[in-house]
Amino acid sequence: MDVIYILWLRQMKRYFRSKSRIAGAIGQPILFLLALGYGIGAVYKQAGQGDYIQFLVPGIIVQTLLFSGVFWGIQILFDKRFGFLKEMLVAPVSRLRILLGNALGGATISLIQATLLFVIAMALGFRPYNWLLLPVAFLLMMTLSVALTSFGAGIASMVEDFQGFQGINNFLVFPLFFLSSALYPLTNAPDLLRILGSINPLSYSVDGLRYLLINQTHFGFGKDLLIIGITLVVTVTFAVNRFNRIQA
Repeated sequence: MDVIYILWLRQMKRYFRSKSRIAGAIGQPILFLLALGYGIGAVYKQAGQGDYIQFLVPGIIVQTLLFSGVFWGIQILFDKRFGFLKEMLVAPVSRLRILLGNALGGATISLIQATLLFVIAMALGFRPYNWLLLPVAFLLMMTLSVALTSFGAGIASMVEDFQGFQGINNFLVFPLFFLSSALYPLTNAPDLLRILGSINPLSYSVDGLRYLLINQTHFGFGKDLLIIGITLVVTVTFAVNRFNRIQA
């Protein structure tokens, strides 16, 4: 546990020492909240769908977890490029503990950023449906952050340069987000978007969090939990397999 804790603490120190990173990480989600929440909110309300801010916040929280978690993998690339990862891999500790310590650090950072966004959303007028469900919502966010950070670590373990990592991320992350139910309800969406949203695992993460925060669900909370659990197992397994293939 000492190894896991030290690697987790290293990620925390690197994060809190970079003030620009903290501000930059929540800048884009806040822009989405302001531009979409207030820009499209009036149209959404006129269509009889209610308060768009309430609908949008769970999706933007998942977006924060997605972008922060996956792009955290670039830290592994930095460690690979400058030799720090090689020194860790030849140490007399298991690779699983090395991956776990780093991934938990990245997951904690993602959760901190999502929590900051939640506080900002509260200042903009968002209110949870049931305050008693907030601990469950944060537990779900923690699970998502671990899954998405593991996914980012697995991708970073596959590539050797920053450009390749950026290209893969752009190819995967943005379609996952925009083809989910984060920005629009799937109920009245065109058939193609509804089909793509239904096979997108991120849609179930948004739907589960949306149920806990505003009591709205498209797929059903039980199905959401099942898909989230499968996603966690698949992403962690993927990360472990790819990390074990890194040459020391």
